[in-house]
Amino acid sequence: MKGFYNLTTKLKTSLLEDEFVNTVTYGDIFDVDLKKQSIFPISHFIVNNGTYNGNVWTFSISLLCMDIVDYSKEDTIDEFVGNDNLHDVLNTQLAVINRLLERLRRGDLMNDLYQLNGTPSVEPFREKADNLLAGWTLSFDVDVINDMTIC
Repeated sequence: MKGFYNLTTKLKTSLLEDEFVNTVTYGDIFDVDLKKQSIFPISHFIVNNGTYNGNVWTFSISLLCMDIVDYSKEDTIDEFVGNDNLHDVLNTQLAVINRLLERLRRGDLMNDLYQLNGTPSVEPFREKADNLLAGWTLSFDVDVINDMTIC
């Protein structure tokens, strides 16, 4: 069975094609060195679980799309937007998510039999780590053909 391996490779390749993604990582988010500014914007995904459905495996995935929030040293003029690029980060990273979902729903990933299952959800976040990061966490399920034979 190559379903899991092929799925993670396809997701990585698809995300790296996006102009707002520099790096794609997989696994425990705490293993990613988020101090390096050169890796951003970054998409990081985690396969939470898989469900066997006979000829199909359904994988539950969390995808974090994030970038560094830059602050201006100038006084805040616009109280709504503030003196940072938070709105830009949230907008561009949501666009990354939107493009990936469309590829799964009706694009090249769907044609390769990696299909969106159910209704995905997104949640914004802001983390005050070594870098101030912001972005979205996408939760979604993907169906993958089970190519395992009985033999």
